[in-house]
Amino acid sequence: MLFDRDGTLVHDVPYNGDPALVRPMPGARDALDRLRAAGLRLGVVTNQSGVARGRFSSADLARVNARVDELLGPFDTWQVCPHAEPAPGARGCHCRKPAPGMVLDAARALGTEPTRCVLVGDIGADMTAAGAAGASAVLVPTPATRPDEVAAAPAVAGDLRGAVDLILRRHRSTLGGAAPGAPPRRPRCVLVARPDSAGDVLVTGPAIRAVAAGADRVVLLCGPRGRAAAELLPGIDELVEWRLPWIDPEPGPVDRTEVDRLTARLADTGADEAVLFTSFHQSALPLALVLRMAGVGRISAISPDYPGSLLDVRHRVSPGVPEAERALSLAAAAGFVLPPGDEPVLRLRAEAGAAPADGTLPEPGYVVLHPGSSVQARACPPELCAEIVTALTGAGHRVVVTGGPGERPLTARVAGRTGIDLGGQTSLTGLAAIIARAGCLVVGNTGPAHLAAALGVPVVSLFAPTVPFGQWGPYRVPTVRLGVAAAGCRHTRATTCPVPGHPCLSDIEPREVVEAVRLLGAAARRGGLARPAPTAPPGPPPSAAVALAGAEEVRR
Repeated sequence: MLFDRDGTLVHDVPYNGDPALVRPMPGARDALDRLRAAGLRLGVVTNQSGVARGRFSSADLARVNARVDELLGPFDTWQVCPHAEPAPGARGCHCRKPAPGMVLDAARALGTEPTRCVLVGDIGADMTAAGAAGASAVLVPTPATRPDEVAAAPAVAGDLRGAVDLILRRHRSTLGGAAPGAPPRRPRCVLVARPDSAGDVLVTGPAIRAVAAGADRVVLLCGPRGRAAAELLPGIDELVEWRLPWIDPEPGPVDRTEVDRLTARLADTGADEAVLFTSFHQSALPLALVLRMAGVGRISAISPDYPGSLLDVRHRVSPGVPEAERALSLAAAAGFVLPPGDEPVLRLRAEAGAAPADGTLPEPGYVVLHPGSSVQARACPPELCAEIVTALTGAGHRVVVTGGPGERPLTARVAGRTGIDLGGQTSLTGLAAIIARAGCLVVGNTGPAHLAAALGVPVVSLFAPTVPFGQWGPYRVPTVRLGVAAAGCRHTRATTCPVPGHPCLSDIEPREVVEAVRLLGAAARRGGLARPAPTAPPGPPPSAAVALAGAEEVRR
């Protein structure tokens, strides 16, 4: 757990060099002690330009920090940036937020990975720094927090107590335990279902691995839109592809003969039980009914609706939880958890992402731009994508433009004369190979964003706010979010843009994308981007690493 200081842990006193002026935020000590009691290690990451500006000395800063430690500590690490904001057009330091350097350094000092960290702060720079490092983040607004920063935050809490409640609730929901009706033995075969698109299937991957760790055999029921992604996931022994009329976005009529065929096919899997994964707006009950008819004895699902005898484990999840954690919490409620050493990140099969033997891909380190989307409201305008390619190549990047078989005119337009057009030339497996060798991916809220997360490749997320970013953004991978988070389409789930001009994405400046790629590149150079292989949990925390610390510069 990492915290910004002024405005988050203590009241913001501009350029404070006087320990006597340190006043903790209400409930701060109690909130921090609850985290310590839960076994979490704590750190502080804070901008301190007052040193560079001569507003206070390093000794003053150290005394102020010692007072914070006395009132709220102990903290296991302090990370501080003493540098001033760079002049326009100049390149700044690696550590000043929104750069991710302090988050990466704090994770290293704590002997952990950035993806296992959560940063709590009060302004957008805190959220950007956390995202660019691959950490989670929670915003606790103050009167100085801008409305657009609140709208863009992946998670928001009213105060520190609320932030700690949110963090601990999310942490505990994935730990599992003795669920009502849990079988006393290891199930022979478990059917898991995620009959959605490729991105939906990919974010369910950690939960599927959890089920696979507790079962002899796993069968996945998927839809035609998710089949290619399902083939890339570890932990699956058999795939059953079926277009479900209550899930598919272009459903055909409900036909009794087809339902009878589905019932028979599911009965043939020999599943002892089933875990049904759905999006928050979908119902698991129709499939639960079919599975009951197929003879499946134990069924678990998330259901806000009364399920009667259709479910044995009826699970509920608070709104806004990341989709991967939402699915993991259901698996845990059903009695399945990830084994020690398997981090709850997205993953692909070991062979996925391997480069083709014919050497058709460019040398690694390029930027991939994927302009298309299956949902029009989430697609960045083609003319803007073309400008982004020009800006990136002008900044010295090699840019590869990708797209599906039906998107060749789009990718050709976007690539122009300076990009490398690979549109329509790859399957999803081939796209994984392209993304795996990239320095980062520039993409909207669509399947390739989750593919990049599964490969550990950072993402510049051109995110249309039709769905919550905290729920659907790239999960536990370095990410910089761009776009107008407070646009009129916010949380409408619209598939076609309801606002003239598509302002949520059309207002992005190409230079913002270039800067986002720079931030993610800085994180890569400091070791923040590699997808960690499964390892044993870390040992006891190292001794505290105390760095120069002091008062955070106010925005003005």
